Amino acid sequence: MKYKTFGRTGVLVSELCFGTMTFGAEADEAESARLYAACRDAGINFFDCADSYTNGKSEEILGKLVGASRDEIVLTSKFSNRMGSDVNALGASRRHLRTAVEKSLSRLKTDRIDVYFVHTLDPLPAMEETLRAMDDLVRQGKVLYLGVSNWAAWQIEKALGYSERKNLARFECVQPMYNLVKRQAEVEILPMAAAEGMAVMTYNPMGGGFLSGKYSGATAARSGRLLEKDAYIKRYGDSRSVETAEKFTALAAELGVSAPVLAVSWVKANPAVTCPMIGARNIEQLKGVLPAADFPMSAELYARVTALSYSPPPATDRSEEELDPEYRFRGKTQR
Repeated sequence: MKYKTFGRTGVLVSELCFGTMTFGAEADEAESARLYAACRDAGINFFDCADSYTNGKSEEILGKLVGASRDEIVLTSKFSNRMGSDVNALGASRRHLRTAVEKSLSRLKTDRIDVYFVHTLDPLPAMEETLRAMDDLVRQGKVLYLGVSNWAAWQIEKALGYSERKNLARFECVQPMYNLVKRQAEVEILPMAAAEGMAVMTYNPMGGGFLSGKYSGATAARSGRLLEKDAYIKRYGDSRSVETAEKFTALAAELGVSAPVLAVSWVKANPAVTCPMIGARNIEQLKGVLPAADFPMSAELYARVTALSYSPPPATDRSEEELDPEYRFRGKTQR
């Protein structure tokens, strides 16, 4: 396992992060323990969680597993998703944040969270309230670094500007969805992160299993997130995504590489990405993707895989500039 610097922080994290959303759900406590042990044996020191994963159960399981190894683990969690029936049991208000962080610290059995994320954008509180409340947590030592997930680039830049003006702890990491069929992050989020020195930990590198090959062919699965959960059906059910996935799994078979390894390796090879997050329901799934840590992704193979999907349109409508030789030359010389 190789390690990368986490943005501007100086902290070293493994090139693969393990997402624990399955802990307490598809993976019971015993299976979660096996998954955690296999990750540690592989050299993974970076584990992602959220209070809303299995309504807090994932945090509880992860906290037990980390135990005495706490100082060796880089631990994340998130807040803002609903965590109860009360009208205020969600969101990014100062009020909910104070409650959420204390409960997460208790469930994780730790005195600090290394990276604490706003899970989703809450349009109700002023952004300044959320940023000041999160800065308070850093000053109190309950949180070491701040992160943001599922915000647009302009919203993140607005937050960074406010934090700089007011001398607040800023977002040091962004967590976007990113895989071969969901490449919108390439347009603004990844360039923004690179320009601002932010770490990038991506989720869904296999498209929730869509790029694994399990949903196509004669042995296609008859159950799973892409067949049972509306969010995943909407996210990956369009014809373009299906076409790309079929071409991708065919290429993986041609190369003699497992589709999950190739999918994760493609994400990991993007220079703006610090680490993709992998997940698994059982130890067999995990063993099938761990080789991505050492997979040799050449520039030629990276280009070949990229060409299988549709590139997202540029941030402006001046797409003709991408074809202008002088424009392309200046872009290269300025990097």
